[in-house]
Amino acid sequence: MDVVPLLPRLRLLRFPVGQAYLWSDDGELTLVDAGPPGSGPAVLDALADLGHEPGGLRRIVLTHFHVDHAGGAGELAAATGAEVFAHALDAPFVTGELPGPPPVFEDREVPLHEAVSRLLPENTPTPARRVTTVGDGDVLGFGDGARVIHVPGHTEGSVALHLPAEGVLFTGDTVAASPVDGSVMPGVFNLDRARLLDSFHRLSALGAEVACFGHGDPVVGGASAVLREAADRHPAAG
Repeated sequence: MDVVPLLPRLRLLRFPVGQAYLWSDDGELTLVDAGPPGSGPAVLDALADLGHEPGGLRRIVLTHFHVDHAGGAGELAAATGAEVFAHALDAPFVTGELPGPPPVFEDREVPLHEAVSRLLPENTPTPARRVTTVGDGDVLGFGDGARVIHVPGHTEGSVALHLPAEGVLFTGDTVAASPVDGSVMPGVFNLDRARLLDSFHRLSALGAEVACFGHGDPVVGGASAVLREAADRHPAAG
């Protein structure tokens, strides 16, 4: 796992598939997404390298239930005591009460999904025993007030997190950056692409300075213009 500094209080944790983000408020840590199953030891090592004890991780906020983002949540919560947050519509899949619905693949996405699946670990996720549910407009206690934005489409319960005071936006998989040329684009492997595009356009209007995606390099500086330009290339369904 690679750890990449983005801002004084923000680190990117990059896994073989997907990524998470670590935010620090004077030593009180928040993890946005948790990586795939088996990521716990690598994340704990990263915390130690940054000078933090496991108990410093206070919360894990999941942008959606897919295994490359939520698979490590249960083990990390057990190791640190962190509170796990997810949207009410995705929470039953995070706790293992229900199986999550599969994406509706476009033809062009099938080969990519097969390639990505081969990179994911085969470990069975440790379900999060308790999940605190969130909804649109809720404000969480980090980053000087992190606002939850419900962005359905990738999953029914996908969320983004906007830190207005910091100019930072965590998009989850509603937005991605191409691994080929870094261009910003709508996320793939969606439940409902039309709704995802509507959500993409909502996020592009927020005026963020920094945009952190579930896949691909973040935009650090001038993110608002980049997101608006990308949204113009991908019109919403209406």
